[in-house]
Amino acid sequence: MKPKIAFFDFASCEGCQLQVVNLEMEIPTLLELVDIVAFREAMTEASDDYAIAFVEGSITRESDIPRLKKIRERATVLVALGACASSGGLNALKNRMGMDTVKNIVYGDKAGRFETFPARPIHAVVPVDVHIPGCPIHKDEFLRVVQALLLGKKPEIPDYPVCVECKLKDNLCVYELGQKCLGPISRAGCGAWCPSNVDACAGCRGFISEPNKNAQTDIMKKYGLTPDMIMKEYRLFNAYTEDSNE
Repeated sequence: MKPKIAFFDFASCEGCQLQVVNLEMEIPTLLELVDIVAFREAMTEASDDYAIAFVEGSITRESDIPRLKKIRERATVLVALGACASSGGLNALKNRMGMDTVKNIVYGDKAGRFETFPARPIHAVVPVDVHIPGCPIHKDEFLRVVQALLLGKKPEIPDYPVCVECKLKDNLCVYELGQKCLGPISRAGCGAWCPSNVDACAGCRGFISEPNKNAQTDIMKKYGLTPDMIMKEYRLFNAYTEDSNE
């Protein structure tokens, strides 16, 4: 029997699940290897019988917790899909503002009708077996992770900086184009997606395990960034991690 996989979402734009749908020509091959039993974005049928759960989105409400725990209980393998699930993503930016302030900004005079609490990645609530970082995820990396899981292997997620991939592609450093880039401390694996399209790396895949932030800060100061500007760059996709380390 083919392994059964399911997709779930919490607070997110669902762009990472869309990347799975965007596999297009690879989808028939994928369906030869697995049975997708739940995927709200792509199908109406749903089943609670699955071995591998892919979860997109951060946890932003108390009511999210029991739902996530049920998913974890049913899944043999739980995969954090994308930046929001893996690191808290952009959603964690609200954590420094105060929850009442956030609700009033978003909902105005209807704020009292909605619940919220500081956003967090799913590993802050339940154990996670595999992280697929990125905003959005990279389709090829998703396929590599699925392949590894089906073979009973631990998926290999790069732990070296985006700058390595830029060098391999002979990219002109975007700092020389007047941009501010987190490539020296951000996790590779996207093929230097943004710098290859003349855009700076914003760190959406999280930081490498031993980032040299002192050197990164020195680079950014050299190119005119103030300490406040530097911290805004660090926190854009990694606010939960940065604030937890303070």
